Amino acid sequence: MASSGYIPMALACLHYHFLLLWNGRPPSLFSLPRLMLVIWLWISGNQGQVNGSHQHFHPDSIKIPGDITLGGLFPIHARGPHGLPCGELKKEKGIHRMEAMLYALDQINSDPELLPNITLGARILDTCSRDTYALEQSLTFVQALIKKDTSDIRCSNGELPFIRKPERVVAVIGASASSVSIMVANILRLFEIPQVSYASTAPELSDNNRYDFFSRVVPPDSYQAQAMLDIVKALGWNYVSTLASEGNYGESGVDAFIQISREAGGVCIAQSVKIPREPTSGEFDKIIKRLTETSNARGVIIFANEDDIKRVLEATQRANMTGHFLFVGSDSWGAKSSPIAELEDVAEGAVTILPKRASIDGFDQYFTSRSLQNNRRNIWFAEFWEDDFRCKLTRPGIKLDPDTKKCTGNERISRDSSYEQEGKVQFVIDAVYAVAHALHNMLQDLCPGTTGVCSNMDPVEGRLLLNYIRAVNFNGSAGTSVLFNENGDAPGRYDIFQFQMTNHSHPGYRVIGQWTNNLRLSVEEMQWSGGDKSVPESICSFPCKPGERKKMVKGVPCCWHCELCDGYQYQLDEFTCETCPSDMRPAPNRTTCRPTPIIKLEWNSPWALVPSSLAMLGILATSTVVFTFIRFNETPIVRASGRELSYVLLTGIFLIYLMTFLMIAEPGVVVCAFRRLLLGLGMAITYSAMLTKTNRIYRIFEQGKRSVTPPKFISPTSQLLITLILISVQVLGVFVSFAVIPPHTTIDYEEQRPPNPDLARGILKCDMSDLSIICCLSYSIVLMVTCTVYAVKSRGVPETFNEAKPIGFTMYTTCIVWLAFVPIFFGTAQSTEKMFIQTATLTVSMSLSASVSLGMLYLPKVYVIIFHPEQNVQKRKRSFKAVAQVARLSQKSLTEKQNGETKIEPDRMQ
Repeated sequence: MASSGYIPMALACLHYHFLLLWNGRPPSLFSLPRLMLVIWLWISGNQGQVNGSHQHFHPDSIKIPGDITLGGLFPIHARGPHGLPCGELKKEKGIHRMEAMLYALDQINSDPELLPNITLGARILDTCSRDTYALEQSLTFVQALIKKDTSDIRCSNGELPFIRKPERVVAVIGASASSVSIMVANILRLFEIPQVSYASTAPELSDNNRYDFFSRVVPPDSYQAQAMLDIVKALGWNYVSTLASEGNYGESGVDAFIQISREAGGVCIAQSVKIPREPTSGEFDKIIKRLTETSNARGVIIFANEDDIKRVLEATQRANMTGHFLFVGSDSWGAKSSPIAELEDVAEGAVTILPKRASIDGFDQYFTSRSLQNNRRNIWFAEFWEDDFRCKLTRPGIKLDPDTKKCTGNERISRDSSYEQEGKVQFVIDAVYAVAHALHNMLQDLCPGTTGVCSNMDPVEGRLLLNYIRAVNFNGSAGTSVLFNENGDAPGRYDIFQFQMTNHSHPGYRVIGQWTNNLRLSVEEMQWSGGDKSVPESICSFPCKPGERKKMVKGVPCCWHCELCDGYQYQLDEFTCETCPSDMRPAPNRTTCRPTPIIKLEWNSPWALVPSSLAMLGILATSTVVFTFIRFNETPIVRASGRELSYVLLTGIFLIYLMTFLMIAEPGVVVCAFRRLLLGLGMAITYSAMLTKTNRIYRIFEQGKRSVTPPKFISPTSQLLITLILISVQVLGVFVSFAVIPPHTTIDYEEQRPPNPDLARGILKCDMSDLSIICCLSYSIVLMVTCTVYAVKSRGVPETFNEAKPIGFTMYTTCIVWLAFVPIFFGTAQSTEKMFIQTATLTVSMSLSASVSLGMLYLPKVYVIIFHPEQNVQKRKRSFKAVAQVARLSQKSLTEKQNGETKIEPDRMQ
């Protein structure tokens, strides 16, 4: 063929070709990308077919002849180093899976019930684990769909060339990696070729608008992400990092996990790290260093390919972080041994997930029986043989190193090498059977009563086949149902594994649970680093103790600081501290409030013993005086002291002492009423009587200075009347207060409420504030001050005249006592024992004032009456004229003293 004439001829035929493409469809149906693809395929296809028409198979593909051809995409080789498309052979993910397709074809072709009289063929390609290379390879599948006009093409001798017609691929099984499936799906959908994947799980592929011809027999990562989230929650973790290989599979899986965890709540992402597609030297060490920055996030959710998983484990080992990270791996890790080879101690405790699978015994028998002699259809089997048995095959023209082990061909898989069925073998078989069942159902509907492929299925319409694929429902190779939803996704069924090292010689994966829309996890069967049975923690913040609230870290809902509910606060909920009601205090664990203990002044308290002792002595002394006065009522001393007012005054003193016991007694309505009544009444009676006495003496001597006529109201009856009038003012005020504020008890929770709530007490007391106490005593204070004023004015009265001087000393001392009382009483207002101190201060002050009055006014008289009765005799009775004369002499003497003239006059009153 003349190459110079081919290209112009090809260009001239483009217009005609597009008019014929797609069985006469109008050119307007073509999109620009599709148009460019067709141009490229048309040119490259013609060149390849003319120049290579002598080839019967592609050097990088397997051709299995058949009536209907299925395509196959498998990662036979790993991704190649820089500059090379393919790398080392992948025995499990590549050869095992590819042989599973061949095994499934053999089973279907030998089954008389499934596709009878029809042989399924295959065109199987190697993707080399690279999406761009897979795209280039998969263009082989669409060449047969492009109609080309070759009538004008001639060989150099003028004869028509023989152009091999490429086989028509009706459906494609694959690919493995999600990134590869996405790339290929974009091409296959343009030519309406259904695609059924056995391993691609990226959630993106569930978009039926973009990948409408894509289906899969494995569940999408959205299910897987939900299962992994359920595992994290079941382990009690709430703070994890994510690690993803760059690409659709890793990034989509992590995105699904993050999205689901955000919607469900309860799990936070510490860091989301991406592994570059082409990692540089030291990249994985940097990743581990970054993960250790959030050391509390020990759980690592990993969506990565095998190579990246292995490198992560190696970097973890180099960083001496073995046992720190708790890996939760996706199905790309599954139950594979290759990623953890020689890294078992680092991988110990890793929880992995894998679509529910079963080992296919028929495939084991098939694969272990493969040899170089009976498996020539697999063009990569010789390479597998050398890798599996670690030997070299002899080839013509190639001289082997003498030290190299030579393959004999007599080696046997599983006998002379280790063998374990790869995890996705079941799904490869199910994917092939899904297409076979769809073709079978399609054949029955379109070709009833015929044998083989009828004209209605030649060619097979891709969109119609897709509908049949989506409608299949059969029991797969593992006995579980194979079916698809409206998006072409299989139902989610997962086995959950954990890599355990029961002993160092036999480590392995152990099934610890299942997930089928909900999680069933046997936590008690799990085992972690070092054989520990307790579940390690991966949480941002430890749970707060009882009585502590969570103060959330902004933007990180799983992280918080614990703050103690201090003072009188208790933990209302996990985020709130609330102050207890005033009558309650927090429980020791601060999770609730408890009633504050109620106390009162007890009789055995020191604050009660001292005042009550003084009051008891005072009552005994007062009773002794009263008994003595009654016993010697007609004696001169008793009569001279003014019996009527003396008995009134002693009654007041007695009531003052009695008040101590009312102040200490347990508060009640009656006790509170008597407290309010007698608190000021005893003092009012006492000082009313003293005021009456001092006023009488003062008036007598003042009147005597001016005339010999006695003043009015100095008789005993008048004195009693004046005293009762003064007392009635106090009584009236008390009863008015009863009408305004009836006496009642109250519990004061504020008085003893120290910073430490354990010391808080409620005090049962009468409802008498400090101000009300002062009001009750205010009238008595007025009487006391007035009495003191008269005592001062009467200081010039001769000592031998009546009781003027003792009353004066009594009032002076009483004023001093009460002046000391005021700062003590009000100075303890902030004390935690305020009530006890104030009660003791008040009662002691009252007892002291009563004791002063009793001691200075009556004890000397009692002493004389009892121990010196000879002095208790009647003296000469003084008339008012004599008193007036004494008053004038006293006034004259005082005047002379003031003028510096002092004369001593005899006392003529005696």
